[in-house]
Amino acid sequence: MGEGQFTIRKDFLPFNPPSIGEEEIEEVADTLRSGWVTTGPKTAQFEAAFAEFIGAPAALALNSATSALAISLAVNEIGAGDEVITTDMTFCSTAHVIEQAGALPVLVDVEPDTLNFDMKLVKAAITEKTRAILPVHLYGHPCDMDQLRNISTTYNLKLIEDAAHALPATYKGQKIGGNGSTAAFSFYATKNITTGEGGMLTGGIDFIKQARVWSMHGMSDDAHRRYSTESTWNYDVILSGFKNNMTDIQAAIGLHQLRKLPAFQARRREIVQRYNSALSGSTQLQLPTERDEVSSAWHLYVIRLNLDTIHIDRDQFIEELRNMNVGTSVHFIPLHLHSHFQNKYGYSKDDYPVATANFKRLITLPLHPGLTDEDVDYIVAALKHVLYCHSL
Repeated sequence: MGEGQFTIRKDFLPFNPPSIGEEEIEEVADTLRSGWVTTGPKTAQFEAAFAEFIGAPAALALNSATSALAISLAVNEIGAGDEVITTDMTFCSTAHVIEQAGALPVLVDVEPDTLNFDMKLVKAAITEKTRAILPVHLYGHPCDMDQLRNISTTYNLKLIEDAAHALPATYKGQKIGGNGSTAAFSFYATKNITTGEGGMLTGGIDFIKQARVWSMHGMSDDAHRRYSTESTWNYDVILSGFKNNMTDIQAAIGLHQLRKLPAFQARRREIVQRYNSALSGSTQLQLPTERDEVSSAWHLYVIRLNLDTIHIDRDQFIEELRNMNVGTSVHFIPLHLHSHFQNKYGYSKDDYPVATANFKRLITLPLHPGLTDEDVDYIVAALKHVLYCHSL
């Protein structure tokens, strides 16, 4: 099929559906039959398996990565009058948890290649009120952790990683979230593994012990221990906590998803290579990067249009792909462009120029283990057809 010819397939290719198999379904059924559906033995099993996989001292299963970030701020006693540095190019929850803790999110612009936040700007943003840095490993590509650790140590700042995209990414051979790092992972439906909704917090043993109390109303013991043969009905409330626990139903899914993750990741990398091979010669596209010192989780495959080579904008490009039954998305609308942040902090559309300029060019292509080679080839052909039809 030539670039000027195109036959539209009958079925729609969704952007990123979950990959759920019979193993997960059977495990959920077993959980329902067990009589233990809330936080219990399978949640504990999932936590242990995840910590071992990442190389973390301990892990806490939660209802979302957002909750994991919120609890991390609470354990570190970050609140009113404090500042937390994070990126403009992220989903809103990254900044919301900072605001909800009573602190000020200090946004910085991004690097032009990875779109992770710019380390020079991170350092320049530090004030006497700065208490923490909250990096986002965007699209699954790790931030420069050596620089971040150096900055956080030099200025005595907490380092809390938004690793929602970063399972199982590595930085210089070490998995993100391993070796005692405080990191929040997401198991939302579109993530590299899913529990429907869910998340995991990693960290040191003492940190996770404190976080566990925060996650269950501030009670001194969780429901699993209170209602098992290991303990009694008695408990104490020692702080004003949250209700963020994961259920055994979710953990049952997660146990099998985690076992499948190496195969999922291998297929993701095959698809990425197929995209790269087919699109690398195009002067109309900027392809995603992977620096030498990292192994990206490849949660998302985000291309950027070189808009000076075509006569349509990004939004029309997406619409034309949709008309060809290719689902795409945009990750992300920079925070400063949302009305909430403009109204509250006075941002304008011209702030954060690197994030703003790149946002106008972003398209996220389908990337999930369920894609066949034929699916990928069709997506590439559709993309090239739109480029061909609208080239200057």
